Amino acid sequence: MSTETEIKVEIADAEGFVRQLEALNPKVLSARHFEDNHLLDFPNGRLRSSQCLIRMRYAEGESVLTFKGPPKAEGIFKTREELQTKLDDGEALWRILEKLGLRVWFRYQKYRREFQVDEVILAVDETPLGDYVEFEGSEERIHALARKMGIDPSQFLRDSYYSLYLEHCRKQGIPPGDMIF
Repeated sequence: MSTETEIKVEIADAEGFVRQLEALNPKVLSARHFEDNHLLDFPNGRLRSSQCLIRMRYAEGESVLTFKGPPKAEGIFKTREELQTKLDDGEALWRILEKLGLRVWFRYQKYRREFQVDEVILAVDETPLGDYVEFEGSEERIHALARKMGIDPSQFLRDSYYSLYLEHCRKQGIPPGDMIF
């Protein structure tokens, strides 16, 4: 079983954050690229109601299927089971999943760059809501890197992009749909 431990932090702007990050001599894992994410569920919402998700991600000509289990309830970090695989034929799997009854219930897009510093993966995301960075690694390493970067744990967000999007729609007084550019 693979376990993901992460937090998000809202940042003022992606470019400024990347410039700050460069002082730490990060390993570049991916250049800026576009991602289109589709969250799938059965019509009865069984996955969402159990706080699980299945995601199809399309990025840089590749398709990736991800399953995420329910997050642990306690703590400031979002920790959950994560299973992920690259697909040879994303469209074929998409059709198979549809035949099994899964449907897209939310779609979100972003531009992402990925880095690694001190065994922490940082994903700098530009979204229709604003800019965020995701820290993924061990709790100790995330805390240490955040301190090094002047980020207080009070800025840590456990929220998903879906939750952030719903809050944005509520504040703006607009009905939710998909989070796309």
